Parts: sequence; C-alpha cells; structure tokens
Amino acid sequence: MKIRCEAQRDFDNIFTLVKTAFETAMVSDGNEQDFVNKLRDSDNYIPELALVAENNGILLGHIMLTKFCIVRVIEEIAPTVLNEASKHETLLLGPISVVLEQRGCGIGSKLIREAFDKAVNLGYKSVVLVGNPAYYSRFGFKKSEDFGIRNTNGIPSEYVMICELVPGSLESVEGEIYFDGV
Repeated sequence: MKIRCEAQRDFDNIFTLVKTAFETAMVSDGNEQDFVNKLRDSDNYIPELALVAENNGILLGHIMLTKFCIVRVIEEIAPTVLNEASKHETLLLGPISVVLEQRGCGIGSKLIREAFDKAVNLGYKSVVLVGNPAYYSRFGFKKSEDFGIRNTNGIPSEYVMICELVPGSLESVEGEIYFDGV
C-alpha cells in the first residue's frame, strides 16, 4: 500500500469512495462527499494534507486536513455578530474514509499518522474534528472542553475533539469552535 497526495485525476474516485464509505457509517448526513469538494474548493484547502491510500492503483482510503480556526470572542455586539475576534489557526480533520472491505486493517490509522506527520512538518500544532471518541482517542484526541475550548455548534461535546500535534500547544489558547461556514 502506498500513501500519497491526492491528484486531480483522483477526484471522481474520491467522491465515490467517500460517498460509499459513509453509507455504512454510524453517523452520516449523506453529504460528506460534497463536503470534501467544498473543502477542496475553499481557501482552507492544503493539497499536501489531502492524502489517499492506494494499492495497485486502486484507492483504499482518503483523508483531508484543512485550515480551521479556534475563535476567541473579544467583544460581542449581538448574539450572532462578532465585533472583534482573535483567531488561533488549527486544522480540521474530515472526513476520513476507507473502503468497507479494508476497514479494520489499519489503513485509517496509517492515513491519520501520515497526515499528522506532514502537518507537523508544515508547522501546524493541533487538529479539530467531529467523530467517534472510541476511535479517535487512540490518536490523542480529547474533548475540546478538556482544553477549555467551547463547542458552540449544538453537537454533543464528547464528539467535538482536539489533538495537540505539538504537546502543550493549546495551553494558552481559549475560544470557541464554529463549524458554520466550513
């Protein structure tokens, strides 16, 4: 198996891979494949952190890390309008997909570890995600609240998690996670 950066020639296969993978996911809104395209088309896209796992030219898995911010509200002038804010750059993991026949074989773990290594080499220090704590805790993810970072999205707090890629990198960070507009 080889892990490499996604290429434009992969985009249709990635769309199908993500769609099919999330048809059997415990939690899915059915739009994950469209979310991948939206992230790829945004200014938050980092080509070096969009990876595929393949074997003999067949895609087995995909992961994408994109730019994301933890926002610290300095002054609020209305419930939904932020006057001034301080942003702490981080990464968003999502989605990660593995073909059904290869789940449980370590492909997802290898994709996560490779993406994290690349992210650290690019200077990133933390990653945010919405996911299953039973799976993601093995990679160092903890509830965002454990870092004093609030989740304001109505998503149950145990599913909004953060991992420090660099230990202690979130010690002085405070703020909120907004998934609106992602």
